[in-house]
Amino acid sequence: MNDDLTLSLTDAEMDELDLFLRRHNCEEGPLLDGVHGLLTALSVGPEPARPDEWLPEVLHEPFADAAEGNRILTLLARLNDSIVMEIEHERYEPILGEVDTDTGDTALSAAGWCHGFAHGINLRADLWEARLAEDHELMQLLGPVVALAIDSGALGTEEPVDPLDDVSYDGFLSQLPEAVGALAEYWRVHPPTLREQVLAGAGGGGTPGPNAGRRGGQLLH
Repeated sequence: MNDDLTLSLTDAEMDELDLFLRRHNCEEGPLLDGVHGLLTALSVGPEPARPDEWLPEVLHEPFADAAEGNRILTLLARLNDSIVMEIEHERYEPILGEVDTDTGDTALSAAGWCHGFAHGINLRADLWEARLAEDHELMQLLGPVVALAIDSGALGTEEPVDPLDDVSYDGFLSQLPEAVGALAEYWRVHPPTLREQVLAGAGGGGTPGPNAGRRGGQLLH
């Protein structure tokens, strides 16, 4: 295996970061699946984001001490770097949630991941919106993400939309890794134009909505 892939967090490290986020972000901030969606959107999007842009969207309370701060920041940095490497090596898998069903079983949920992904797009809203207005291919590539995001409430629609049935939902879930890879390739081949960059600079970027990274359900990775 390529050494770059050792950047991926172990299960124990995932659990450690998940527990920290649950303790500190239980009301407002994203949980682990939301953070993963946020960082994924920034990794595949039109331009990278600096840690000082996305860390305030993830961390909302001071650390208990320097040791805790160094540990959590290291885990978040590795999570971010691992997403890039996994996409490049076509090994990307989204971190999803798990929710209880009416029958007493559990099911995978992309709600948190979608809220995080939508928030990541929002941090580069001007560039995404300018390109989406001109290139329908980009919207097609976003198709599985959009379908799941609408179903979860991460994206609103002007008209009511029927919930996805289980088969359709699972189908869109299975398409997420391919869609993420395709979006990364799209922006690599078609980076923002100078005009789009100028317009984005004038617009000042997107304005995140409230609870943009939240979701229900239990972590499953």
